[in-house]
Amino acid sequence: MARRTRNAKLETRTARLNLPVRKRPYFVTIDRGTSLGYRRNKTGSGRWVLRNADGKGGKGPEKTFALADDFQDANGDAVLDFWQAQDRARASSRAGNSETTVGSALDPYEADLKLRGGDPGNAARVRAHLTEGLANKPLAGSTIRDFRQWRDGLAAHGIAPSTVNRTTTSLKAALNTVAAQDDRIAANRRAWEVGLAAIPDAQQTRNVILGDSAIRTIIGKAYEQSDEFGLLTETAGVTGARVSQLARLEVQDLQDSRSDPRLMMPSSKKGRGQKKISRRPVPIPPSLAVKLRNIAKGRAADTLLLRKPTGEPWKRSDHGPLVARAVRAAGLDPHEVTIYALRHSSIVRQLLAGVPVRVVAVNHDTSVVMIERTYSRYIGDHADALARKALLDLGAPTSGNVVPLATTAG
Repeated sequence: MARRTRNAKLETRTARLNLPVRKRPYFVTIDRGTSLGYRRNKTGSGRWVLRNADGKGGKGPEKTFALADDFQDANGDAVLDFWQAQDRARASSRAGNSETTVGSALDPYEADLKLRGGDPGNAARVRAHLTEGLANKPLAGSTIRDFRQWRDGLAAHGIAPSTVNRTTTSLKAALNTVAAQDDRIAANRRAWEVGLAAIPDAQQTRNVILGDSAIRTIIGKAYEQSDEFGLLTETAGVTGARVSQLARLEVQDLQDSRSDPRLMMPSSKKGRGQKKISRRPVPIPPSLAVKLRNIAKGRAADTLLLRKPTGEPWKRSDHGPLVARAVRAAGLDPHEVTIYALRHSSIVRQLLAGVPVRVVAVNHDTSVVMIERTYSRYIGDHADALARKALLDLGAPTSGNVVPLATTAG
């Protein structure tokens, strides 16, 4: 971070309020070619002013960019103290020399994700929601308000708080990736760290849990569209895997030459850092194994197992409209029921069947912590049912094979 400039006349509000009122700002040079000014007003708070040299030996235009904390406490955004105003002035002046915008920061972030084996869809998610105004904003000169307005705008358009948080988290990761390589941008990190703060209580998700009858109906409607989509949907319903995992299944991942058929399910790319794709066995019923073997006949072991009717691999956005059509045909609301309902239902089905939480987590490529956080209600129902079997009920009749304990005389 650049060394801060001291100025006794401007550092404190007391000193500034003792300055005579005048139209011309009081300037102090804070960097080469950059001056920070304070305009003392007759009434109300003074204004911070930025002036950059024009590059021709003259003084450039003056730009007012924030209120001084003369009568209000500094908030790091619209009201700044002397030190914050210095940082903002430096960042703004350097923004003119920096080509990095909020939108362009997504490119190196996406490249970094691909290099580390992460999910490039995190960058695509941000691009889908990024407004033109924010995308073109110079990153070094962006403000808390810029990011806060964008975040709040997502929520105002009906996007779920948890989705807003996932999107803002990805954008923060992208901006931090660029900031790690540029000290000028890093000096403005607080703008997005504060402006993109997570919406509280967003983890209170509304997971849709479906009964077996509804799931069977949805799968049936999926088969009416095509055998390939039907099989993708059935495999999702049986295993609870994400579509991104199912799309990477290979023919050799089907292990059906055994009494207990299973799929060697590839892990997802969720999580931080470089994530190596591993495979874990997930049980499937013989009926699904037969269907999968039929479509795999004649194919090489390392080719994809589940493919679209065209023979192409399933991509992230391919299944959305098809699932909505199947859900609507099943008499359900596609705005509420997505393909993730099959995953949530699979997790709850196993929990209520008495499968240990750790095994459920492994089968669904998630963590025990996430299972407990997201499905605590169903875990509570399951724990209640287990504990109830061990309750001592003095009102129940004694079974014939129970021997009363002998008492000892005192």
